[in-house]
Amino acid sequence: MRIIAKRTLREFWAKHADCEQQLKAWFRETEQADWRNVHDLKSDHPSASILQGSRIVFNIKGNKYRLIVRFNFDYQVGWIRFIGTHAAYDKIDANTI
Repeated sequence: MRIIAKRTLREFWAKHADCEQQLKAWFRETEQADWRNVHDLKSDHPSASILQGSRIVFNIKGNKYRLIVRFNFDYQVGWIRFIGTHAAYDKIDANTI
C-alpha cells in the first residue's frame, strides 16, 4: 500500500512527540499491507471506523489522536486526509475532509 503524504505525519509528530512511535509503526504496517478491501483492513485493525468515500478512521495513542485516511484498494493507495486530536476531529466533517 502506498501512503501519500508521510510528511503530514512527520509534521504532526514534531508537535506531538508522544505519538511519533505509534504513527511510524502505523505507517510501516500500512505500507507493507496488501489490503484488497475494507474487510482485509478491518481484520488487521478491528477498532478502525469506516466512513463514507472509502475513508477510514484510525485511533492513535489510545484514541487521543485520530487519523483519517482515504483508500483506493484497487490501486493500493492511501491518502492521509486528517491527523489531529480527538477534540479537533470533533470539529470537522470526517466524511468530506
